[in-house]
Amino acid sequence: MDFRDTPEDAGFRKTVQAFLAADYKPGEGGEARSAYQAGADGGPEAMDRYQKWMKKLATKGWIAPAWPIEYGGAGMSIMQQFVFNEELAKARAPRPGGIGIAMAGPTIIVYGTDEQKKQHLSGMLSGEDIWCQGFSEPGSGSDLASLQTTAVRDGDDYVVNGQKIWTSGAQFAERMILLARTDPQAPKHKGISYFLLDMKSPGVTVRPLINMANSPGFNEVFFDNVRIPAKDLLGEENRGWYIGTTTLDFERSSIGTSVAQTNAVDDLLLFIRERGGEVHPTMKLELAERSIEAETARLLSYRVITLQNRGQVPNHEASAIKLYAGELGQRIAASSIKLAGLYGVLDSKSKLGPDHAANRYAPRKGKFVRGYLNAVAGTIAGGTSEVQRGIIAGRGLGLPRG
Repeated sequence: MDFRDTPEDAGFRKTVQAFLAADYKPGEGGEARSAYQAGADGGPEAMDRYQKWMKKLATKGWIAPAWPIEYGGAGMSIMQQFVFNEELAKARAPRPGGIGIAMAGPTIIVYGTDEQKKQHLSGMLSGEDIWCQGFSEPGSGSDLASLQTTAVRDGDDYVVNGQKIWTSGAQFAERMILLARTDPQAPKHKGISYFLLDMKSPGVTVRPLINMANSPGFNEVFFDNVRIPAKDLLGEENRGWYIGTTTLDFERSSIGTSVAQTNAVDDLLLFIRERGGEVHPTMKLELAERSIEAETARLLSYRVITLQNRGQVPNHEASAIKLYAGELGQRIAASSIKLAGLYGVLDSKSKLGPDHAANRYAPRKGKFVRGYLNAVAGTIAGGTSEVQRGIIAGRGLGLPRG
């Protein structure tokens, strides 16, 4: 493998580096991976910082790296997207994305009417509009086609009733991409339609779900006779399942995750130096392992991007990096707590008063314990480790299904 950039990619990398050096201040975007994380973990102030950073990226036309130029995107090649994501991760700057850029926008570009494109794409490109995804339901997760939320045509509207769950960022979103059943008599994949829902519509109720890190990252959303104008149906009625599979050729190497894990290990080394540099020999070996593992994650990311750059579609290779990075994140978080000792479980956001030990002695203002609790989701969200192992076994190793 040749790890060197082509002359064109090297030039683009310098352009991104120069922009970050001139326009990004550490922590300016809250170091959040997404608008949802910024709002859930840091509240309105963090969300405001994130939005301001997105607007700076918008001035460069970098909000939608994979979108075609004719629709306001950057039209970046696969390798340019990789370089862009890698450099933002190194600078610890939030990357553009989210449901709007990654899912709603590409789908509207392909299936939307001229009116829908005009109404929705500009808000995504400005970095101002936040979207959420109304797909999963309490009884429909992995088997999404079994969803039960209904949309019944009534004149110029559809009337929606039902519930969605695990809806990240619903409490901040202006719009939702919504899958609802419009033909209950049809086979389950063929009776679903795709809607662009205004979250301020009467009858929409959002109830945050607090995770173990005390963060309202995702939500339940209830629909009680919610009226959606027929003009907000995307594509053909009852074709929503197939419309929902649409995406653009977006770089999915997880390079941002692997760089972030390297940064996390570097932070632990800095923490040791700040504490005088003394650490137990077994802890040194453990940190050496974490460093090697982070480098391994980076190389797995390089494998995925190499396949994409050749025009191939990563399959079990993408599952391998997802599985490895999710479990590595938990190991790094566990090492953080172990290194910090008993104080590592303290969170400076404690409500026990300014003089309480939780506020006065929490290492890194509670970053370690919050990271430990949030890392649990790494092997669940986006496809569980069990699902990834099944893909690797069947599609990668050719093993029979049990």
